[in-house]
Amino acid sequence: MSTITPGTEESIETNWRPLAIAGGLIAVLGLIAAALPFGTGIALAYVLGAALLVGGVVHAGHAFTTDGWAGSLWQAALAGVTIVAGLLILANPLIGLASLTLLAIAYLLVDGLTEVVASLRMGSGSGRGWVAASGVLSLVLAGLLWAGFPVDAVWVVGVLVGASLFVTGVSMIAVAYGTRRMERHVPEPGEKSRGV
Repeated sequence: MSTITPGTEESIETNWRPLAIAGGLIAVLGLIAAALPFGTGIALAYVLGAALLVGGVVHAGHAFTTDGWAGSLWQAALAGVTIVAGLLILANPLIGLASLTLLAIAYLLVDGLTEVVASLRMGSGSGRGWVAASGVLSLVLAGLLWAGFPVDAVWVVGVLVGASLFVTGVSMIAVAYGTRRMERHVPEPGEKSRGV
């Protein structure tokens, strides 16, 4: 969780337009990503493959430059596995897309189970129904994606990334316009508030 540094509120209040424009651009990118889910997923798979390849090379460099370290053999083995995984994904990005889809399914499964268990431990009247409903929805989504795997892999990642970008952009716009409204209602220093 990020903390707001002193003076940040003022800078957002007086410069809300850049935040709103950035939010709008991110929201549009999210819509494009969701509209082109296969292309988005393939692009992300290439990024994942490249990241694994670079990470493997870094591990290999570390393993071969540290003399006498007991863990260098394990580091070299990890480097080899990481490089092979990166090369496989770069050679066939559908493998990366399928892997990312499996990660999304695993996330939804763990999230759903966690929320259902948490709702069972909550007291009545504390929003436990909403938490339980969210958990059940995550479990249903995980089940549907698993049932459609691997065919659904071509669109799931792109739609999820697009939706995430869109929600992030909209929230940035909301923050920008919220601070704009606060700016209009904050009295100037020395200005007296009007009595009712």
